[in-house]
Amino acid sequence: MGGLDEVGRDDAVRTAEPAGAAHDRHWAGGLRSALLCPALLLGLLLLVDRGIGDLTWWRAGVWTALAVLLFLVLFPARVTAGPGWLASRGLLHGRLVRTDRLRSVRWSDGISQRVVLRDALGGRVDVDARVLAANPHLWHRLSEDARTARELGFLVSGEAALRRLSERIDREAAADVFKVSGLE
Repeated sequence: MGGLDEVGRDDAVRTAEPAGAAHDRHWAGGLRSALLCPALLLGLLLLVDRGIGDLTWWRAGVWTALAVLLFLVLFPARVTAGPGWLASRGLLHGRLVRTDRLRSVRWSDGISQRVVLRDALGGRVDVDARVLAANPHLWHRLSEDARTARELGFLVSGEAALRRLSERIDREAAADVFKVSGLE
């Protein structure tokens, strides 16, 4: 995806994942959970309504709508990265950022800690920090491209956010090593 411009940005997100691209290894598990939780909730609600004798088509429709809404909220974004780009594909839309032309990196605190990446072409992607921490290939790709953006003079803000993210990933990796080796 070497020469992406603003016009080709959406097409690049829609295309199949190129060979050699890093992707979120845990996405399939997140999708299973996003399907399982609403299905269990729907089954439980229908079972309870049936048990007390209040199950009607109208109530079943409301419970089904609630389960669909929960699925939409829980659906995980699929994060993929290759040389010079990072893409996040949700249920309804995809976004792409040129990581070799990063303009800023911002850490967004809140319930879900997110990393907000913006490029010189106006692209913007929000990535859950846990996805980068759980996928070393994604983090490595982003880190290398951020270094390139810094060397080329594109990266004007975000050094502290990248350092904070790097420290978090190193801390979690060290904890995993201690846990696996029995030294925790």
